Amino acid sequence: MLLHIHPQNPQQRLLSQVADCLKNGGVIIYPTDTIYGLGCDIYHPKAIERICKIKNIEPQKAQLSFICRDLSHLSDYTKSIDTPLYRALKNYLPGPYTFILPASKQVPKLLKSKKDTVGLRVPDNVICRCILEALGNPILSASLPGAMVEECTDPEIIYDTFGKQVDYVIDGGMGGIVPSTVVDCTTEEWVVTRHGLGEWRA
Repeated sequence: MLLHIHPQNPQQRLLSQVADCLKNGGVIIYPTDTIYGLGCDIYHPKAIERICKIKNIEPQKAQLSFICRDLSHLSDYTKSIDTPLYRALKNYLPGPYTFILPASKQVPKLLKSKKDTVGLRVPDNVICRCILEALGNPILSASLPGAMVEECTDPEIIYDTFGKQVDYVIDGGMGGIVPSTVVDCTTEEWVVTRHGLGEWRA
């Protein structure tokens, strides 16, 4: 189903509908502050497997990340963050960045890499953050399969392409084609492993 949700004043009824869908193991396509993404509740392994099937990848090799509502939520899913790193996170989030961090025990096994790390995001997108608030825990963040082309920016075209494989495609306006900047913070020297929309100055 294609759901039209207002990008600045999301309708509470529709947000509750999406949250209920996720709680029941549903899969959605939703807007972020960069590109449209595939999402599900991080605590539903079957939903994660569905996303991996859509992307044609094995869950263990997927390098999946997830989206938190804010920094306080972030600390639940990572091991202790020192002061310089916390300052950097506070400075750059919410925004178009994915931070690779040491995973805490609360991160589902399916989402951990072999190195026991996890990618975390806090997007600057109203719809996205309102869904997280309604759900009460993070959602998976995965890019749509295929190239980052115009077909991935228009929700109606996205619906025509993927509508039968997911429960909801959320239309929150046109999306972008540049993904988030990925910063690996698991060592003393933080390293940008993908240059995306966010500028990195640390």
